[in-house]
Amino acid sequence: MTHNNSFLTAVHLNYTFEDGPLHVLADISLRIERGAFVVIVGPSGVGKSTLLRLLAGLLRPSTGQITLDNQPASAARDPIGLVFQRDNLMPWRTVTENVRLPLELQGKNGRTTQQRVQEMIELVGLAGFEGSYPAQLSGGMAQRVALARALVHEPELLLLDEPFGALDALTRERMGQELLRIWQAMPVTVFMVTHSIAEAVLLADEVLVMGGDPGNGRPATITHHIPIHLSRPRQFAMQSTAEFQEYAAQIRAAIQQ
Repeated sequence: MTHNNSFLTAVHLNYTFEDGPLHVLADISLRIERGAFVVIVGPSGVGKSTLLRLLAGLLRPSTGQITLDNQPASAARDPIGLVFQRDNLMPWRTVTENVRLPLELQGKNGRTTQQRVQEMIELVGLAGFEGSYPAQLSGGMAQRVALARALVHEPELLLLDEPFGALDALTRERMGQELLRIWQAMPVTVFMVTHSIAEAVLLADEVLVMGGDPGNGRPATITHHIPIHLSRPRQFAMQSTAEFQEYAAQIRAAIQQ
């Protein structure tokens, strides 16, 4: 298996929590092409978020290697965008100030920076709320701000950890559609964790299924790679089609194995 054409690769990753010691992830290998939208699903507590944190460089694998654009991930110069389930906005900063934060950390604060921030606010549909504070926003709006902040520094890779998991069902559906719209407007490689099978099918080029039970001493690994060949752009109405339902059933069966 060659990795030369891949944007993000993980080879034989293992991860053990030292204070346990608990072997959480075992022999995980994956390959993601540039511009792809990959979603990972699996039971709660299986290690999906741990894998995402390894890919983000927030954790180091016990063994194995992660490369980003043919460079060791630890040495990658390209920025990574991160969005978690909780928006983690700074409550004392306005929408504009929250979105601008990654550029400030890079030492950028000129007119082009302001234009970039405004473009991202408009892209996520928050024009008119630039001066609002997080406490004045709904959950869905706060996650739009988090998404704009994650994208403002033009990352090559966007990592999403259950970004809509805390939202109500209708807002979550709308945010899924918004994410597709934003991804089409601003191509970026996406790796997303979700518990929602329907969300995975609607968004992804490929769904990875993670299985295992760390609680019983069985570390998790990727058990299935399921390509999703639904045409794009995807519409929410697709969920009622037989093809969509077949993919959902296939993923559900893979999780339950």
